[in-house]
Amino acid sequence: MVTKQASSTEMQALAQEFVQFAVDSGVLRFGEFKTKAGRMSPYFFNAGLFDDGAKLSRLAQFYAKALLASGIEFDMIFGPAYKGIPLGAAVAVELARLGKNVPFAYNRKEAKDHGEGGSLVGAPLQGRVLIVDDVMSAGTAARESIALIKSAGATPHAIAIALDRQEMATEKQADGSVQDVPHSAVQYVRGTLGMQVCTIAELSDLLAYLSGQSNSTLGAHLPKVQAYRDRYGV
Repeated sequence: MVTKQASSTEMQALAQEFVQFAVDSGVLRFGEFKTKAGRMSPYFFNAGLFDDGAKLSRLAQFYAKALLASGIEFDMIFGPAYKGIPLGAAVAVELARLGKNVPFAYNRKEAKDHGEGGSLVGAPLQGRVLIVDDVMSAGTAARESIALIKSAGATPHAIAIALDRQEMATEKQADGSVQDVPHSAVQYVRGTLGMQVCTIAELSDLLAYLSGQSNSTLGAHLPKVQAYRDRYGV
C-alpha cells in the first residue's frame, strides 16, 4: 500500500477533530486532577473511557490516520498491558481495513505457567515493532515494553500515543524523592532512545482548541491549562 505524508495543516485538522472527539466522549475532562508526578493538572485524559464499540472504532481510525500520515515504517504492533491491549488490537484491525495488515502481540502483567505459558500473547515479536499506548508521562511503561521487545530479539522502533502532554518528565532520586527533568517522556524516547513517536494530538493542540471556545464554558479552562503549560511544559 502506498501512502503519502500529510501536510502540517492536515495533521492540525486531525488533531483538532480528535480533541473534540475526546471532549465529546468524556475522555478529556477539566477540573483538578492529581497526576502520578504529584502535580495538580487542570485536565485529565483517560483513554479507558473510550468504552464502547463506536468510540473504540473511531479512536482506532485516528491512530491509523496519524500513523499512515507519519510515514513511519513498522512490521508489527505491540500493545502493552493493560490499556495498550485493546488499543493495539483495534489499531491493527483498522490498519488491515485500510490495506496494511500487520501482526499483533501483547503482554500479560504476570507470566502464565500453564497452557502456552509465558508473558507474551499473539504473533512472535520480530522485526520493527510499533508500541501502541494512550499517553506517555514518565516513560516508565515505554521502557518496560522496550526491554521486553529487545529480550525477544525484536527491535523497538516506534511508539504511537493519543496525547502528548508536552510536560517535564520526573525521575526518582536515590533518596526516594521525585525531581522534574528538563525533557518530556516523548523527547526522551526520541532523543535518547532513538525511537520515532507518532502522536494524534499534543497539549498545544488542546490549547488551540480551548482558545477557539471563547463563547462556551470550555473556554474558561484556557487560562489554567496555559498556566500549567507555562509551569511544567517543555
